[in-house]
Amino acid sequence: MRKMEYVFAVSTLCILSSYLAIAQNSQPAKTPPMPMSFFITSAGPGDGGNLGGLKGADAHCQKLATAAGSVNKTWRAYLSTQAAAGEPPVNARDRIGQGPWFNSKGIRVADDVGEMHGDTLDQARLGNNINLATALNEKGERLGGVFDKPNLHDIMTGSQPDGRAYTDSEDHTCQNWTSNTTGHAQLGHHDRTGGGPGIHTSGNSSWNSAHPSPGCSQASFAPNGGAALFYCFAIN
Repeated sequence: MRKMEYVFAVSTLCILSSYLAIAQNSQPAKTPPMPMSFFITSAGPGDGGNLGGLKGADAHCQKLATAAGSVNKTWRAYLSTQAAAGEPPVNARDRIGQGPWFNSKGIRVADDVGEMHGDTLDQARLGNNINLATALNEKGERLGGVFDKPNLHDIMTGSQPDGRAYTDSEDHTCQNWTSNTTGHAQLGHHDRTGGGPGIHTSGNSSWNSAHPSPGCSQASFAPNGGAALFYCFAIN
């Protein structure tokens, strides 16, 4: 009798082991997170709005991304420039590829350029996924928002809400990102909070076009909550 009980127990154990193995093998493999294709610079070049033009800004994005381990990607700064000296304007939205884009944690921030800028009524209603929790720097760190110390929510873009360059006579780009003295830079709020300088209100403030900077020197960005930082996107 004991021998039969023993055989039964062993058989049951074998069957259970088989079922467990089948169950384990049938589990779907975990999908690795998508590689980073969007970040805010952890630091700017350190010369305020003088980034060395678009070329210098792109090189800074590439440098930070490479240091963070991003390989085989081409990076572009989300910055517009205005028409000057016979050169046509450049729209930030036209520089960032087609998407989708993911932050350093693999979280999607937008599927395409239309969703990023709310081109259709539905896209405008739903919005992109750039906010205080998702707009990380290349190291995966969260930047301070309007209620943090330090507040770093002012992000240089030089752009209108639709991601296009300004066409008026005012300087919105620190002289196309070559000035650390005269001019202004149009700024967005990565935390989607706050109005103009000194106006700290909750709400859906624009991620790419909230208000102009007081000036273009490095020091001029700090009082209102900035450090001359900008967005970087991978175009491939």
